[in-house]
Amino acid sequence: MTEAPHLQTARLLVRPWSDDDKPAYAALNADPEVMLHFPSTLTEVQSGEMVDRMSRSWAGRGYGGWAVERLDSGELAGMVMLSSPAWEAWFTPCVEVGWRFARQQWGNGFATEAARAVVEWTFANVDLPDDEVVSFTTVENVQSRRVMEKLGFTHDPADDFDHPLLDGWAEARHVLYRMSRSRWTSSAPE
Repeated sequence: MTEAPHLQTARLLVRPWSDDDKPAYAALNADPEVMLHFPSTLTEVQSGEMVDRMSRSWAGRGYGGWAVERLDSGELAGMVMLSSPAWEAWFTPCVEVGWRFARQQWGNGFATEAARAVVEWTFANVDLPDDEVVSFTTVENVQSRRVMEKLGFTHDPADDFDHPLLDGWAEARHVLYRMSRSRWTSSAPE
């Protein structure tokens, strides 16, 4: 697969990126509130490079990032992506699902709705190490943790880890949430 498939939910279109998405995504990544649990905000150039990497990943891995568009307004709400960390930890290699949404989109359940569609697609289409999808964030990122829990991912405090690329950063401690294919399949609504 060389491009993200289109996934439609009740309120969202989870779709491939276009260059037209870059200004809105750059604004999202420049917002200190959105990036509170990351080491820094991103410049417009860094944000554009991230979009290009998420798009190119499809050709190399068969998965990558999606733009998330609101069906009612057509505006870019955020993104969901699948990635495989290049760094080593006890749970790698793995496939991670992550998301980032503009602050004005918060509180609508969009992250959960879009991520659920992506996880469903992942279990149907991706050969997964350990037959599971993981998600991780900083200990303090309560909003993302809530999304992970709404998706049904489980957390064991014994799985928490210090992110190897963030040594010395105040929020280097991360929580790991996990979802096995068998648990996802058995808990999916009919």
